[in-house]
Formats: sequence, structure tokens, C-alpha cells
Amino acid sequence: MSRRSPHQLTVRQVAALKEGAQADGGNLWVVAKGGSKVWTFRYTSPKTGKRREMGLGSAVNVSLVEARKRAADCRHALLVGVDPLEQRRAEEAAAKREQGLTFQQVAERYITEQSPGWRDMRAAATWTASLELNAFPVCGATPVEAMGTDAVLEVLRPIWATKTETASRIRGRIERILDYARTHGWRSGENPARWKGHLAAILPKPTAVAKIEHHAAVDRKGISRVMAALAMSSGVAAKAVRFACLTAARSGEVRAAVWSEIDLTEGTWAVPAHKMKAGKEHRVPLTNGALAILREVEPLRDPRAGDLVFPGQKRGKPLSDVALSKALHLAAGTKDVTVHGLRSTFRDWAAEETDYPREVAEMALAHAIGDKVEAAYRRGDLFEKRRQMMDDWARWVASSTRN
Repeated sequence: MSRRSPHQLTVRQVAALKEGAQADGGNLWVVAKGGSKVWTFRYTSPKTGKRREMGLGSAVNVSLVEARKRAADCRHALLVGVDPLEQRRAEEAAAKREQGLTFQQVAERYITEQSPGWRDMRAAATWTASLELNAFPVCGATPVEAMGTDAVLEVLRPIWATKTETASRIRGRIERILDYARTHGWRSGENPARWKGHLAAILPKPTAVAKIEHHAAVDRKGISRVMAALAMSSGVAAKAVRFACLTAARSGEVRAAVWSEIDLTEGTWAVPAHKMKAGKEHRVPLTNGALAILREVEPLRDPRAGDLVFPGQKRGKPLSDVALSKALHLAAGTKDVTVHGLRSTFRDWAAEETDYPREVAEMALAHAIGDKVEAAYRRGDLFEKRRQMMDDWARWVASSTRN
């Protein structure tokens, strides 16, 4: 007497199924819905006791014989107390980790994927610049799976006491990148960059060691010397620094500037709201000196490359913040000044060398108005007053060095 097969389906029955589900036995089912037909394995998880369903492939591409073989493998896993769906996920994650993505590769992917959702369009450049300066030279080539506490500390320790705020931001960025890698299955285990319950037991609290990080500024009486040195350079970065100085604009606003924002005839630069820290459009009066710089870079205009006013070396990419910093350091003869500090130089000049009202200088710097009464009273942008002030500023930075 022949032994009865545990299987119930035939190849013809599988092909004929148009809608619904049929069991083959041994937890194997074929499910047809909406024009698709798939094999599934239905079981109770040995870990949670909950009912689960695991796809075994399309019934078009996977034969009945192969589906039975896959179901048998799943039943074997259940016999030894392993959830087959969890087992498959672990195997897929291991396969991804074998791809050997480096920390830098994962960081670049994270920034590319996440930055479209960031409110500040300059954030991507800021992330990239900070990682290029502090993290990539140390662990950029390290496989992301191998990133451990020692690698993170090698990045943070040299700057934790001297540049605490910067170091704290980098730690947070590394933590988010490693979480991203774990979610994709490119690494496993705990996040070595997390603060609570981990690095907090190794490094002192940021508030305990942090010093106020002022943006080191060129002295207002020495700015003309620095500007003269910058004018000797033919590099685009040096021109961008000069333009930033003459407009009192932020580095990111200058680097992201495009020609469509510039009106050479009217001498204005309209920075759109999404590029501004305060989220409001900012009109900048352009002095003759600023317009002269624009005419110097105008031959570089290339609409195919994004129409950037100050293009970087890579087509369609702006200059990096590091490029501007290097140009300023070379001109100033020291690394103890920053491009952002030029705004402080301008503010010191306005306060110490002129009689312009405070609100005119604050508007030139595009600072948010904290006083609600003042904000309600001053609805305009004081554009003409600012134009006069920027003309005086341009004359100051073009004059001989003051002692």
C-alpha cells in the first residue's frame, strides 16, 4: 500500500488559481490576488507565539517543487526554535555588511538622502565640511561595520576640550549616520557614538568644558590690509571672501548665490527665504566694489552648471566653506580668523566708527528682530539707509591700513 503524499496541490491547480488562497500542506500556501500569485509560508513564531506569514517568491518564477523545498527549509528552522523570517532578515543583513561600505560612503549616502528634507539648504554643505575636516581623515576609510568606540573617540578627543560645541555636533552626526547604517543592515550592535549610557561615561559633559566659541574676527582697523591681499589672488574663493565682506553676508549665502538672484543694473542681490537663516527674503545693496567682483567672475557663468556665482571645482557644485577659510587665512597670515567673523568686523565698525542706528546694522546682517514692538514698528527693510551704510563700509575696507 503506497504512502499518501502530504501535498495537496498540482501544477495545473496552481496555474488555474485566479483569486484566493489554497493550501499545499506543510504550511505552504499559494495566494492569488489582484493579478499576482505568490507562495507563502504560514506559521506560528517560536519566539513570540504570534501567527506570521513569510513570502517564498512569485508563483510565476518559483515552481511548485522549489516552493515545497523552501517550505521544508522553513519547517526545519522551526524544529530547532528559529523563526524563519527573522533568520532570512539576518542573512540579508549579513550579505549587505559583506559589501564593505566605508563610513565615508555611508555618510555621503545619508547626507544625499536626508538633506532634501532639511529646512536649511546649507546644512548638507555644513555636514560635509565638518566631516571632511574632522572625521573622514580619521575613519573615513573604516568599514562602517567596524566603527567602534575607539574610532569615534579618535575623532572627538582632539577637539572635545578646545572646540566643544563643534565636537558635540560631530558626535551627533556620527551617531545618526551609524543609526542609518544599522537600519540598512550595513552594521550591527550598539551605536558607539551615542551619548547617554556610553560616551557620557568616558568624556566630560560638553557644558562642563565648553568655552564660548566666538567667530574670530579680523580687526576693523586691519581689514583693508586683508582685503588688499585677497584682491591679489585670482582664485574664485578669494573673490567670494571679498564679496562676503562687502555684503556682510554669511558664507553659505555667498557660496549658494546664483546669477538669477543678482540685478547688476539695480545693484541688488535678493537672497530667497529658503536660503536665509531667518527664513525671510533678504535684499542686499551691492556697492561698486561688490559689483566689480561680480564682473570679475561673470566670465565663469555656466547655466549648465547651476548658474552659480562662485562655482567650485566640481561642475554644478559651489565652493566649500573650507575653500573660503583657506583663502582668508592665507590673506590674513593666520588661521585665527573666520569668514563668519567678517560679519563681526562689520558690526564692530558700524558701532565704533559710525553713527548709524543699531537697527540699520542689524538689518544689514539679516538678524532676526527679537523685540516685538520694534518688529511691528519697523516693517520695511531700511534698504536705502543700508545702501548708504554699505557704501561707507566699502570705502573703509578699501582705504589704507589704520594703526
